[in-house]
Amino acid sequence: MSTTTPATFPTGLPAGLRFAFVEAVWHADIVQQARDAFLARMAEAGIGPERIDLFDVPGAFEIPLHAQRLARSGRYAAVVGSALVVDDGIYRFDALMQTVVQAMMNVQLDTGVPTILAVHTPHHFREHAEHRKYFLRHFAVKGTEAADACLQTVAGLRRLDGLLAS
Repeated sequence: MSTTTPATFPTGLPAGLRFAFVEAVWHADIVQQARDAFLARMAEAGIGPERIDLFDVPGAFEIPLHAQRLARSGRYAAVVGSALVVDDGIYRFDALMQTVVQAMMNVQLDTGVPTILAVHTPHHFREHAEHRKYFLRHFAVKGTEAADACLQTVAGLRRLDGLLAS
């Protein structure tokens, strides 16, 4: 469970809303902690797994294109992306991360469908027990936070739409 526990979940969300969760399979054991925590938090809010579609992609770079197609489909109230981008000494991981963040921002601005990111880029990640243990816990927290952000953003946009329609 996350240390970020909101007092209440947003109310008034229609029962039929669907959500998409796109996750990179690179470092899947770590990234899946975010997915599992996301699903658990959404269930706490009354949104079961039957209303959340899961999609696997090879890595973070592939998340925005999937998010764009999912958002354009009109089926989803929000799209969440999750990945662990590490510095392997071969490529500029910070440039990759910046590209993914900007692309996801473009998706939400172009489609009006919120995109939530649980994509993280540690400065130093090594394949040893302590780093793995830390990031397993960290991604569980991030998954819970992504669910909270997803619910709050969707509810906030629905309220805003109602105000603007008046």
